[in-house]
Amino acid sequence: MICLIQRVTQAKVTVNNQDIAEIGSGLLVLTGFQPNDDSNNIIKMANKLLNYRVFSDEDDKMNLNVQQIEGEVLLVPQFTLAADTQKGLRPSFSSSATPAIATKLFDEFVQQNRLLYPKIQTGQFGADMQVSLINDGPVTFWLET
Repeated sequence: MICLIQRVTQAKVTVNNQDIAEIGSGLLVLTGFQPNDDSNNIIKMANKLLNYRVFSDEDDKMNLNVQQIEGEVLLVPQFTLAADTQKGLRPSFSSSATPAIATKLFDEFVQQNRLLYPKIQTGQFGADMQVSLINDGPVTFWLET
């Protein structure tokens, strides 16, 4: 499981010219799944994501997590994160979970995050999404389980 997290001042997802999700200060999380991902990966990543300290404290050090600043989280499925880009000039998606598996994993990931923290919004699996954001810092991290 892969999450590309970005600290943002705002982010939104648009599908068919309609905004379907929007957050203020918090984390935009692009999420990709691999064939061997399971519930253990989901639980581990949700805990890591919500406790990862990327927000500044009073001394301007990254010591606070999204929950401590009462920020929001926007989870967006992005299968291209798991692409194999090692050979050639075209990505291979053989290292990505199939859409049927990834849909279930994404839904489970959303549910797990919502169990732990209420301020969760999502993109739409399988949709042609336009994602806009203002990256704060910029601060971006790649998390894997």
